[in-house]
Amino acid sequence: MIGYLEGTVHSIRTGFAVLSVGGVGYKVAVLKETLARTKVGGAVSLWTYLAVREDALDLYGFLHEEELRFFELLLTVSGIGPKSALAVLDIASVETLRSAISAGNAGYLTTVSGIGKKTAEKIVLELKDKVVAEMGDSPAALKGDQEALEAMRSLGYSAAEARDALRKVPNDIEGGSDRLRAALRLLGKK
Repeated sequence: MIGYLEGTVHSIRTGFAVLSVGGVGYKVAVLKETLARTKVGGAVSLWTYLAVREDALDLYGFLHEEELRFFELLLTVSGIGPKSALAVLDIASVETLRSAISAGNAGYLTTVSGIGKKTAEKIVLELKDKVVAEMGDSPAALKGDQEALEAMRSLGYSAAEARDALRKVPNDIEGGSDRLRAALRLLGKK
């Protein structure tokens, strides 16, 4: 099992990077945020998950061990495979996803391509107790993100743009209006 890779980014493509480690190129599926942070020729360290199937060996990489742990938690839900789990992690930070699940907000997860209402409800049902036990209780971050997301959508930003901006807002900023201001500042810098 490959649990961790440290090497140089050889190339970047949509949805994955090729990481050169000891003269071997590993194709690693990564989050959009990870792709944005890495540069060809730059050094990178990734926590990895090796998905073994009958016809393929797929490697998934994460900058933070917390992302890997949440990815593995998502895989415990029947009907959720590695690609769906990666797509779920692409919509928001791990903390926001935990808040959504602990609050029972399945609607937050339905924006993922391939995740319908029933599957989102299944994720919430199967993971709610595990997530609440891990994190305690902090749905304030989720509520602030939902308010900010709705406001940004009404201002004409797409859901993807709004989520990407909110993902970059530090977690210590709480409340919808404060998170909205911080996200708009980030979007204004682009």
